Amino acid sequence: MPTAREALLDAAHAALSARPWPAVRMVDVSAAAGVSRQTLHNEFGGKDGLAAALVAGAAARYLAGAERALASPGSPGDRLAALAAWTVRATRADALVAALLTGHWDARLPRPAALSRHLPPQARPRTGAGPPTPGELLGRVRDRAVAVLTAGHPAGDPAATAVTCELALRLALSYALVPPPPGLPGDGMPLVRDVVDRLPDVAA
Repeated sequence: MPTAREALLDAAHAALSARPWPAVRMVDVSAAAGVSRQTLHNEFGGKDGLAAALVAGAAARYLAGAERALASPGSPGDRLAALAAWTVRATRADALVAALLTGHWDARLPRPAALSRHLPPQARPRTGAGPPTPGELLGRVRDRAVAVLTAGHPAGDPAATAVTCELALRLALSYALVPPPPGLPGDGMPLVRDVVDRLPDVAA
């Protein structure tokens, strides 16, 4: 059974999927979660705190999915292709993930500048206010990918592997932002796999 906090986050996420964040009312979120409005305030301190928790949760879900993709079986190219496919799927499925990875916060979403003091330390950018920038979030994934792909391969070139990982992620985002024509794979996996195969510096 979900905790009150989990129920509130689920209700808020559902509300955000149905209408713009400025139109989401805390009384409706608490009612949908089956808890009192006071419980919502105890958990999050208000609407900005709830929004910050939603954004932090979106970042955590994306990073957890990236970790699963990098841990999948296969060659480094297979795992980078899986990472690219996850990035495309996550960006298309969740507007908050899309905003985190592209930096485009449309009027339907919480305003990032209002979130900074409510975000947990691990979800804050290194500089500035608000959630992590796209470059920072992709950098975390790139650095983790390099660590995973070069582990146990002392002859590998981490700098070259970092470039390959960066390229794979940016190709994935291009698919997320501009879907391919009908009839072509929509998750970027074949293109990423082909590009990675042409680059010899990824740890084998």
